[in-house]
Amino acid sequence: MLHGRGEEISVIDRLLADCRTGRSGCLTITGEPGVGKTALLEYAASAAEGLRVMRSTGIESEAHLPFAGLHLLLRPALDRIDALPAPQARALRGAFGLAPAEPGDRMLVGIALLSLLAEFADQGPLLCLVDDAQWLDRASVEALLFAARRLDAEGIALIVAARTGFAAPGLAQLPLTGLDAPAAAELLAEHAAALSPVDRYRVLAEAQGNPLALLELPAALAADPTVLAGQALPMTGTVQAAFLDQVRRLPEPSRHLLLVAAAEDTGDRDVVLRAAADLGCRPTDLVPAEEADLLRVDNSTVRFRHPLVRSAVYQAAPISLRLVVHTALAEVLDQPEDADRRAWHRAVVATGPDAQVAAELESTAQRAAARSGYAAAAAAYERAAQLTSPGPDHARRLVLAAEAAAEEGDVERMAELARRGAAHADDLALTVRANRIRAAAAFHHGSLRTACRLLAEAAALTRDDDPSLAAHMMLDAVHAAWYLGEREIAETADQLDALPLPPEDPLTHVAHLLTWVVRSAIGQGDRRPQNLTRLIAAARRTGFGGPHDTILVGATSLQAAGHDTEAHQVAGELLARCRTLGQLGRTAPVLACLARASTFLSRHSDAWDEATQALQLARELRHRQWIAETTGILAYLAAVSGDAQDCHAFADEALTAPEPGVTAPGTPWAHWALALLELGHSRWEAALNRLATLHAGPVRHQLPGLRSIPDLIEAAVRLGRPADAREPLARLDDWARQTEQPWIDAHVHRCRALLAPEADAEELYRAALRLHPDDRQFERARTALLYGEWLRRMRRKSDARGQLRDAHETFRRLGATPWAQRARAELDATGEVAPRPEAADGALAVLTPQEGKIIRLAARGLSNRDIAAQLFLSPRTVGYHLYKAFPKLGVTARAELAALDLLDTVEHRPHPGAVPPSSAPSQERAHQQARSPNLTKHH
Repeated sequence: MLHGRGEEISVIDRLLADCRTGRSGCLTITGEPGVGKTALLEYAASAAEGLRVMRSTGIESEAHLPFAGLHLLLRPALDRIDALPAPQARALRGAFGLAPAEPGDRMLVGIALLSLLAEFADQGPLLCLVDDAQWLDRASVEALLFAARRLDAEGIALIVAARTGFAAPGLAQLPLTGLDAPAAAELLAEHAAALSPVDRYRVLAEAQGNPLALLELPAALAADPTVLAGQALPMTGTVQAAFLDQVRRLPEPSRHLLLVAAAEDTGDRDVVLRAAADLGCRPTDLVPAEEADLLRVDNSTVRFRHPLVRSAVYQAAPISLRLVVHTALAEVLDQPEDADRRAWHRAVVATGPDAQVAAELESTAQRAAARSGYAAAAAAYERAAQLTSPGPDHARRLVLAAEAAAEEGDVERMAELARRGAAHADDLALTVRANRIRAAAAFHHGSLRTACRLLAEAAALTRDDDPSLAAHMMLDAVHAAWYLGEREIAETADQLDALPLPPEDPLTHVAHLLTWVVRSAIGQGDRRPQNLTRLIAAARRTGFGGPHDTILVGATSLQAAGHDTEAHQVAGELLARCRTLGQLGRTAPVLACLARASTFLSRHSDAWDEATQALQLARELRHRQWIAETTGILAYLAAVSGDAQDCHAFADEALTAPEPGVTAPGTPWAHWALALLELGHSRWEAALNRLATLHAGPVRHQLPGLRSIPDLIEAAVRLGRPADAREPLARLDDWARQTEQPWIDAHVHRCRALLAPEADAEELYRAALRLHPDDRQFERARTALLYGEWLRRMRRKSDARGQLRDAHETFRRLGATPWAQRARAELDATGEVAPRPEAADGALAVLTPQEGKIIRLAARGLSNRDIAAQLFLSPRTVGYHLYKAFPKLGVTARAELAALDLLDTVEHRPHPGAVPPSSAPSQERAHQQARSPNLTKHH
């Protein structure tokens, strides 16, 4: 019976009940040692009637072995790996040593974990219990949390127990504290009824509600009545003292055998006994430890009753005896599959430079990196460097450790390791590698000036020996400088342009395109449009240089040159490559680029989905740069829809500078978004003030700077300040001549119409409407709105109605609520009553945001598995949401989705959405259609 845990038990019961109905959930239980976390896990296991149970426990000495904890959890489900998509199956097999490892993205294992758990739960609800998660290796923790945040409708309950301080953002938390006084007294009375009142008071006072202490301290008091005398000890020390008192009463061979078990990380009984034999121990020496309930032994394993027993035994042993034990373990771990554990045991023993052990650790690090266990690789490389005498190998191993930490995304550690590596390096190539890592860490931190400087210095060191490598670094430097200001970006562009790249190098074309775009953006570039066309054609012909980062630079350059459709295509192809290869760590910036292109092309619902996915990944990877960029895009999309609350919240986050004296990376998007919000509600002065701040600032060369010029001109004209529009219009006209893009010409004509006399305005508006491409519906509707307003002011109400009607319908379809309201008000003024929004809502209005995303993808013909891959969900979750959405939409099959009015709107807030009336199909029929193999291509 669990005393005083009624509330916690009810939380677990609700989680299990939801799991039985097919819903998923995760709970993280945290608290100090001995507070009852394991007892709650045991309760969950005992209450899991009708659920299958999978368990894993973190072991402190296995923290350097990548995916050890995950492998223990998934052992019952490993026969389902073949059912996973090929990249996921390869990632899991490589991570668990079941096949040769392939270098890949560590986050791919998280997707594979989600898919495997979903496959295993297909036969019935599943309960996963993970104890002592604070001791799990980092690779297992990352994969576990990645999957946990995406559990939805698989019928999986995941409960993770860990000590206070275990970070699990985004998951439900259940912090445990000590028992209250009545519950503590009940527990003590149940297990130590013979205690005197004085001793009972001493135990209750010392335990402070800690259940483990309440159970252990009476035994310690019985053995030595003075153990609790005097000043109270810290809780952990008190409980450990209780354990150690039990250990000290054991015979010496049993104590030695306990130490071997504490130092061995797999619980392998044969390994423990063989190593203990070198210390004079026999199998029968296990018996006293078992009788004292310190160890539990079966045919193959030796496990401690509680993790604190292991810690207490190991920490209390003399260092000299620990070294003897680790030596014995290294000797008996003599099989090839034991190489990593053997290397770590030898590393513990080594007290000075040891070339052989260092080489073994380097091999261990290489194997860990090949399995995407980059945290383990960094630890092994760093320890190998510690065991290496000063010289080239010492510096090389530090840099390797830094590179592994960079792959892991540990910004602080990668910077420190790279700094130390650079300080010890006497090799030019090694120095360049170290400085490139330091620059990457600075970029992630938002220290853009530092990143630029380090990249430029590294490029200068290698420009003569390896111009291509220097170009890669200068491309990164230009990218960082883009967020700083015109002076910085001009300087770095000059350095990039000065590199002696051979004409046949694919990077040459990307470098020339980027420098053209940069100089054009700051008003210093080549004004000949044929040169831009030639540069774009050459860069596309060579695949934008081939490597991922260079292709992304190419796609962004296309956007800066106004070629949004081509940028959308390039970014889409790059995203498909990321998904095929499972490169989640590289996916966030690609999604951000794609979201920008979708926004510019009026694909607002796609842009919202892409930006929210990018933001989720960026937050998980702690990439401040992309958090700022994507929150700025989301602020803009919220402004389009008129959602002031979301717009301001996202803009505030985008405007948060990572360090003093630096413009926040999301600044231009945030100012544009807030100005657009004001503009949609006809608050002209507030809009102009926002835009003036953007256009007078150091980052007006960025994408929002040029693209917000029409907004600035509209606000200035509305306020009767046409003079404020002359210079911005000249910049827009100059950009249009350079790029020769019809959509930019349309903006120029619209802006000129706003400033033109009555005799010229109409033809300018008509020219703008002719030039607006079909894929930019939002801007075309804005032109129609302005033209309709002008026609109404000219008292041509009949002509105005057609323009205003078209604008209203487009805005309504796009979900641009304030703009639709403006158009409706103008229509009302012409004497025509526009339909109310309630009568014009599209099909997606009845769906939740998640259902809307899935339905839109299903309508394009994607299978459940394809949709799951795009949204980082399990196919079961996709099927569940289709099952919920079909009745709301009044359809019974995927084929019917194409006939619906699936608005390209930003439905980012939850909608209650009642199920349509009796014409809706039954839930069961919809469920069958949503999950049907013939329709989902799931099998």
